[in-house]
Amino acid sequence: MNKARTNSQKILIVEDDEGLAGLLADEITDAGFEAVSVASAEDAEVRLVDWEPDLVVSDLRLPGASGLDLLKKVAALHAPPAFLVITAFGTITQAVEALKAGADDFLTKPLDLEHFMHRLVRILETRRLRQEVDRFRQIFEFENFHGMYGQSRSMRILFDQILQMAPASGPVLIVGESGTGKELVARAVHAESDRKDGPFIAVNCAGIPENLMESEFFGHTPGAFTGAGKSRQGLFEEAHGGTLLLDEIAEMPMGLQAKLLRILQDGSIRPIGSNREKQVDVRILAATHQDLEQEVNNGLFRQDLFYRLETFTLNVPPLRDRAEDIELLAGRMLTRFATQMGKQIHGFSDQALALLQQYPFPGNVREFQNALERAVTFCTNSRIKPEDLPARIRDNANSPDAMADFPIPARGPENRLPTLAEVEKQYIAHVLEKVDGNKKRAADILGVARRTLYRRLG
Repeated sequence: MNKARTNSQKILIVEDDEGLAGLLADEITDAGFEAVSVASAEDAEVRLVDWEPDLVVSDLRLPGASGLDLLKKVAALHAPPAFLVITAFGTITQAVEALKAGADDFLTKPLDLEHFMHRLVRILETRRLRQEVDRFRQIFEFENFHGMYGQSRSMRILFDQILQMAPASGPVLIVGESGTGKELVARAVHAESDRKDGPFIAVNCAGIPENLMESEFFGHTPGAFTGAGKSRQGLFEEAHGGTLLLDEIAEMPMGLQAKLLRILQDGSIRPIGSNREKQVDVRILAATHQDLEQEVNNGLFRQDLFYRLETFTLNVPPLRDRAEDIELLAGRMLTRFATQMGKQIHGFSDQALALLQQYPFPGNVREFQNALERAVTFCTNSRIKPEDLPARIRDNANSPDAMADFPIPARGPENRLPTLAEVEKQYIAHVLEKVDGNKKRAADILGVARRTLYRRLG
């Protein structure tokens, strides 16, 4: 058969006939795949702990546990590979039973190698298409709230608060660390409000020079200052009938804070150089990553403005506090970047996903997005691997801080050092404590299948 591709798709062959196993491995390798063969179901289980095949090709009759037993264990894995059964004519009934248990196909011996490879490629392609459909279905079934994705409790609370606050007319203070998506929250408030058909304008207070800030916000008349050749409408007028987001509100000078307070009280502005006030109908949203109450105590922010703004407050959770959303966000961003770059990448290895779940992402969703874009750019396989991720994410798992709070294993009876099994059991308990007993997350962090974790818990 002609070489199909060099895409590092992996095939695990479980066959006790050494000659047939070698023949199949050679044929699979020649077709551009990676092949490993073992002689028993027990050996296959061991291999599956640290090797993630895309397809298992297994004889039904094996020494010890049968191929059907192996199939049932493989089907119980978190992300099971495809499964192709090989059987003799005398075991057709068992082959049908294997299909009912989850096998993708079966072939009878003696094998026609060309037919075998044709079925193998077809199974892999069908599996790829099924994963593609499942991925898109999951993305659209997950909570998508105005471009924000999350199923965690903290995000669902945020979405609910937005829906409650949006119909009101008062200002909203949006608080959260840099990169958490405060502007997306502001846009959601606008989109759910009665002002949704009006303009939405976002301005970063830290990005406007202080000497131009008043003109930028309130506009000016011709000749109001040097260089003001004609009148200019300010942001408050531009946002009339809609919403104005004042991002990084803590960077607004004290003098301008007083004028903002007046707008909040009576809706009036006065352009520079004008002796007339104008009424504007604008809902003001303010966002900051700083502690405004502390800024008030430091004399850098007006207390009366702070009290006015905090009437409605939305707290955007940092990514490290909603780790259960990592897999969802990763899948969403992987699809977006893989589509943009024209790459066929269909997921993450368990190790790569565990690294993403362990890393605290101080830059939050913005850093997460950059990391995923980088991973897709450098990925040469069908799945994102640890080596595709930024070094800081890979190194985090091995940093001293990662183990700083792992207790030193106690000595056993007669003051002996603990056995490897004892240390392993203590570390598993430590990881489970860190993830609040979530066995799926613990298994991902430990790099083992969930069934393996249950077995080791005893």
